[in-house]
Amino acid sequence: MKNLLYFFLLTFTVVHAQDKPNILWITIEDTSPQFIGCYGNKDASTPVIDKLAEQGIRFTNAFSTGTVCSPSRSTIITGVPTFKMGTGNHRSNYPIPDFIHGFPDYLQQQGYYTSNNVKTDYNIANEKDFIKEAWNESSRTASWRGRSKEQPFFSVFNFAESHQSRTMSMSFDWYVKNVWNYLPEDDKIADDAFEMPPFYNDTPEMRKQFARVYNSIKLTDNRIGELLEKLDKDGLRDNTIIFFYADHGEGMPRGKTNGINLGYRVPFIVWFPEKYKHLSPWGEAGSVTDELISFEDLAPTMISLAGGKVPDYLNGRILIGENRSQPKDYLLLSSDRADNGPDLVRTITDGRFVYSRNFMPFMPEMRYIRYIEIADITKHMRSDFKLKKLNTLQEKIFKTRPHEVLYDVENDIWETNNLVYNSEYNAILKKMRNQLDTKVLQARDILFAPEYEIGLISKNQTPYLYRLDDAKYPFQDIYNVASLSGLKSKKTAKEQIKLLKSKNEIVRYWAAVGLMSQNKTTLESFKNKLMVALHDKYPPVAITVAAIVHENFKTEESTQLLKQYCKSDNMDLALMTINYLLYVDDKAPFIETIKKVHDMPNRNYNVKAGCMDFLGILNIVENTSKTEN
Repeated sequence: MKNLLYFFLLTFTVVHAQDKPNILWITIEDTSPQFIGCYGNKDASTPVIDKLAEQGIRFTNAFSTGTVCSPSRSTIITGVPTFKMGTGNHRSNYPIPDFIHGFPDYLQQQGYYTSNNVKTDYNIANEKDFIKEAWNESSRTASWRGRSKEQPFFSVFNFAESHQSRTMSMSFDWYVKNVWNYLPEDDKIADDAFEMPPFYNDTPEMRKQFARVYNSIKLTDNRIGELLEKLDKDGLRDNTIIFFYADHGEGMPRGKTNGINLGYRVPFIVWFPEKYKHLSPWGEAGSVTDELISFEDLAPTMISLAGGKVPDYLNGRILIGENRSQPKDYLLLSSDRADNGPDLVRTITDGRFVYSRNFMPFMPEMRYIRYIEIADITKHMRSDFKLKKLNTLQEKIFKTRPHEVLYDVENDIWETNNLVYNSEYNAILKKMRNQLDTKVLQARDILFAPEYEIGLISKNQTPYLYRLDDAKYPFQDIYNVASLSGLKSKKTAKEQIKLLKSKNEIVRYWAAVGLMSQNKTTLESFKNKLMVALHDKYPPVAITVAAIVHENFKTEESTQLLKQYCKSDNMDLALMTINYLLYVDDKAPFIETIKKVHDMPNRNYNVKAGCMDFLGILNIVENTSKTEN
């Protein structure tokens, strides 16, 4: 009787679901809209994407919530921002609450067949169980073809042809085998057939490398065309709404991993068949909208489109249908650790202006990340920087960042002119500062806890729920001291030194991080207090202070402490220490320690990668000295 009832309910659901639209997601990797034809790039060759835009709706203000793949995909699949779940650090493994599900699970409850081909990378603990619940099938062969007859589908196809591995990181020979050789001769884009972004040195070697972006996107466009032909062949185009977008910004130096527009903004197109054009709130085919959308909006939109009830924990907008939410005036975006390169940037954008606060400004935009450092283009850029072949703009990305930036991307698409110090923009700057402070405080951003702390929290509960307990996580106090980071003055330094005695360890941590930006002259009068702080019982504080003391005073005690933590069994502490050493001037005392750490059998990828970057810096210095001589 129970089996009969189940069969009846399943049959009813499928029959009822026949009137629902199929939904196809076409996702690509590491691509900014500046490199796609329909977004105004006349040098790009993207006819398939351009045709989707011509027949669909093109979004000019669509944003990833992160700047590297796994944090972005964490928000995409759950609909919850990483700064609430603790999933902002690339390829971490922290638990999320049981009540947070992959949104395709809700679509299944509405009778949909869900398939994913093939990338997951959701950046959470117990990912296999999470995937199994979300997808009817997730594999390299998954498609709509696995569904029951007349069952609506939600199918994702992810194309890796524009991934950073193709555009820069892997060797040129690898790129030739995996991209260039797959392009027909007429599709290949020559090294002199495009304009270079102004923050790159326009040389033949740089052009050879940058042409990889255009050719990789061209191959991606071809692959999308092949998928759409399959959709047509199966007679499904007339019943399918198509979404096209990239997972974050361009996989080139200064794009992906950076909390600026070039890291966040993505191409985004929605195509409606005639049958469902009435669902579009943005007008007819070929329309362009400047409505602000982010990846936080995708889950609630899909659930509502499928006919489901959006759960309370989802705060993104519903973009389509009778339950459509009111448009937003601005978005909060975030950028955190990418591989072995820790960072913390929070961004507010209204589409035209992008305001970013750098909470670790002592590191440059071109911070050391192994997957970027192995690329030939990065090696050329660093060599040209050492040899003083770059102009002021091109040099800037190798130097410490300002603690805040404001760009007018409508008139400065490559973000070359920081308007923070332009008095004409004071009102806009003040407004966006306040917006960022308000939104971050409302979110109770858990990623202001060092990754070491998030690891400790995750042993007993989820970071998502922990952040809501003000007794355990006094976020107002933490944010107040973190907001001092990057402000350079004796007055600020005095306040930070005072906060090194706070009862709260995360407050002390941010006081120490802020002191990283103070100069030696300012710190001289606080040397004795810094020496005391070397003995802080909270390792992230002791490590950070040790880096400050070593850089400015070169004491034996600070050197030994840093060597000790390089070898820590806790990978978060080891990585934090090695990352600081990447940016100190005197690296000589640590060379042998780093070599030994790299060869230790229990080191994870990020720690080994940090070691490789440290040793690589020394090789670059030696090679440059030989060239100059």
